[in-house]
Amino acid sequence: FGIAAAETFVITTTNRKEITEDNFSELVHDGVTLYLLQSVDQILLSATKERIDFLPHYDTLVKSGMYEYYASEGQNPLPFALAELIDNSLSATSQNTGIRSIQIKLLFDDSQGKPAVAVIDNGSGMTSKQLNNWAVYRLSKFTRQGDTESDHSGYVRPLPVPRSLNSDISYFGVGGKQAVFFVGQSARMISKPAASQDVHELVLSKEDF
Repeated sequence: FGIAAAETFVITTTNRKEITEDNFSELVHDGVTLYLLQSVDQILLSATKERIDFLPHYDTLVKSGMYEYYASEGQNPLPFALAELIDNSLSATSQNTGIRSIQIKLLFDDSQGKPAVAVIDNGSGMTSKQLNNWAVYRLSKFTRQGDTESDHSGYVRPLPVPRSLNSDISYFGVGGKQAVFFVGQSARMISKPAASQDVHELVLSKEDF
């Protein structure tokens, strides 16, 4: 790597967890991406890219969930698709100690490309590993391994709390990716974990598939 003999460096995960002799064995078979930096808090000079490999045929991703939406018994299915996306934000903001902010924006500015639906929240944010998990088909938020922010195992909605304030409002349960491709042609997830200085971005596009 061209490191001088007297130069110090650290190896970290993309969530800036330093790799040491004590925790190295945990990561050997994890397939996690690593950074080689001068210090743990070093600012990245340019964006980094990470390729995600997953096996399902693209039709599985961009067309599954369609049956549920079109079989919505004559109801307008668009609100159900938006509910899937808002569900993610409700989950992300469920542990907020202050105000929970969730915005839905419809963007029609031609200078920004095609029209878009944006769902913006002030939740805990996702690490690159959690974004990877979100991209994997049928990896439910209830069963994701090592994903504490999205671990809903044993979750029971309190009776006094309206359903609209909890992350279980999605009607069909087909997932955010299926909702995205029901509404449009691509998804862009931009997230900054609360404890990190890095912003992570994930793009899924029917055109790329």
